[in-house]
Amino acid sequence: MRGANSAPTSRVVDIIELLARRGGDGLRYTDIARDLDLTQATTHSILKTLCDRGWVTRDPAGKTFRLGPGLAPVAEAVGTRPFLPAARAAAVELAAEFGYAASVSEKVGDSLAVTAFEGGESPWPGDRIPYAPPFGVGFAAWDTDEERRAWIGRAASADPAIAARLEEILAQTRDRGFDVDYVSPAVARAASLVDTLDSGAIALPPSIRGVLDQLLVEFTALGFPDISARREQPVAAVAAPVFDHRGRVALLLAVHPLVARPQEQIDDIGRRLVRTATAISASA
Repeated sequence: MRGANSAPTSRVVDIIELLARRGGDGLRYTDIARDLDLTQATTHSILKTLCDRGWVTRDPAGKTFRLGPGLAPVAEAVGTRPFLPAARAAAVELAAEFGYAASVSEKVGDSLAVTAFEGGESPWPGDRIPYAPPFGVGFAAWDTDEERRAWIGRAASADPAIAARLEEILAQTRDRGFDVDYVSPAVARAASLVDTLDSGAIALPPSIRGVLDQLLVEFTALGFPDISARREQPVAAVAAPVFDHRGRVALLLAVHPLVARPQEQIDDIGRRLVRTATAISASA
């Protein structure tokens, strides 16, 4: 969703996400203010409201804050979304079968979020990446014509050659049935940072914005390398879509080799993912 964000809402969500990442360890009031660069007054006001609603609890002895039972209905509603339990179980099975981490990702507005990660430490802990080339091919390939054009338009370039290349990539992905992502976690983090800077939230000189646009173009090129020149190519993810009853992509189920693998093995992983994703889709 494009448009101005609500800064007060963002600060509340930042605190919830920060406490979620810490799990049961909890954080002191001063730690939260420091980590999120908030004033003490703002931090105190938000924490008091969250505590009053039961979303956060305070340990009187350790003076630390943790997520509270008031979030239980929210967590239950999230965990019972269609396909998610089956997809999470499939991720555990795939990680054990291939020896690589596996994940479930979903589209949240104009970004992509990893909502489950099994078989290793997530290279994208709690992060979101922009739903823009080269990310999100597995969603865009099966999206509507209008949404595909919008996704291609986010490549930060009016170059017809890039647009044609992206159309070709989406068509190949649909024909193959699964996406192969060559973008490393480091590039994904960098692209997320550039997207934040380019969102307009921070006033930047025109010259800097031009550099950011060029960086997004470079990220797009990195995401779709020419693999014909060599047999093996480092692969960040192989992903297959799970469809809802409308035929729209509900989520992506992925395996993350994060190393160079022969194309035959990548294809084997992709076909296995398609079979699993098809079975989950049929469960609707």
